[in-house]
Amino acid sequence: MIHVIAIITAKPGLRAQVLEAFQANVPAVLAEEGCIAYEATIDAAGLPPSRGSVGDDTFVVIERWASVAALQAHAAAPHMAAYGAKVKDWTASRTIHVLEAV
Repeated sequence: MIHVIAIITAKPGLRAQVLEAFQANVPAVLAEEGCIAYEATIDAAGLPPSRGSVGDDTFVVIERWASVAALQAHAAAPHMAAYGAKVKDWTASRTIHVLEAV
């Protein structure tokens, strides 16, 4: 199984727009062969900011894929290209960690 942690930082004040586009794309991603989990997360409410907080402009996508091949197909999917084009001007940075269990 492949785990992906994607850290997406929107340009200031645009996280809600990026998240709206992300959520609109979720059904297509979940329908992909080999997709086990795909969800956006933000800092938990009710806790004070800490060194590990992502902040108001960032969200973290937690993904699980059945295989590297499934992840590669996901990256090449037309709906992902459309999503990327839509949020390109709203996004400040994106860091993707691809991991596997030991």
